[in-house]
Amino acid sequence: MVDVIFKNLERSDLIVETIREKIVPLVEKFPDLAGSNMKVRVEMLNSPLNPGPDLFSVQLRIQNGRYSGVIVKKEEETLYLALFILTEHMLEKLNRFGDRVRVKNRTSERAQRKSTPEAA
Repeated sequence: MVDVIFKNLERSDLIVETIREKIVPLVEKFPDLAGSNMKVRVEMLNSPLNPGPDLFSVQLRIQNGRYSGVIVKKEEETLYLALFILTEHMLEKLNRFGDRVRVKNRTSERAQRKSTPEAA
C-alpha cells in the first residue's frame, strides 16, 4: 500500500499515478514489499530568503514488513527527476538490504557448524 503525502504542493492525481507506476516495478522485483505500508512524501523546498529555482524532495519510507525502516530521500530541481533517482537508489538499497541478511544468515550457519562437533 502506497500513501502519497504532499507538503508545500497542491495534491495532483498525475503525481500520485506517476509515483505508483514507479513503485510497481520495485514491488515486482521484491515481492516482500507487497504487504508493506510505504509512505511517499513529495515536497517543494523553496526559501523566500534564497531566491532561485525551486527544489523538489521525494522521500520513500517503508513502515513495516521485511524491509521496515528503509528510508530514501532525494532532492532535485524537478519532481520527476527526483522520483527517478529515488527509485534507482531504492533498488540498490533493497538489494544491499537483502545481501546483508543473506550474509548474516550464512555467517551464523558457519558459526553453528564450527561449534557443533561432527558425528563420525
